[in-house]
Amino acid sequence: MNLRKRHKGASAEVHTSAMNDIMFFLLLFFLIASTVTNPNVIKLMLPKSSSGQSVSKKTINVSIDKDLKYTIDKKEVPVDQLQPTLQTYKTMASELTIVLYVDRTVAIQDVVQVMDIAQKLNIKLVLATEPKG
Repeated sequence: MNLRKRHKGASAEVHTSAMNDIMFFLLLFFLIASTVTNPNVIKLMLPKSSSGQSVSKKTINVSIDKDLKYTIDKKEVPVDQLQPTLQTYKTMASELTIVLYVDRTVAIQDVVQVMDIAQKLNIKLVLATEPKG
């Protein structure tokens, strides 16, 4: 009976603990570097003007309550006067955005009607929502 261990040749082991440390630090470096840089930013040298005026951007609030009363900037407007009123706001500001506040009980057709008017007048429209919770 032979109780001695038999060696069948040299064992081949690769110690990767040092390589794991290096890979961890490289991964950490690239994660931090990617959050700091923003590739979508373009640095421009903008021209200067003597008047210092910029393009006016205006936001108006349009709301529809549960009784289908339309309000533009806290002034009640009849449905048939909605498009002419928005047209006057469009002439005052070159870039206009409508923030549309709608009661949750209002039918979608009334919302689409305001969206159609905004589309005809080439006005951006944003539908305001309430966060969950």
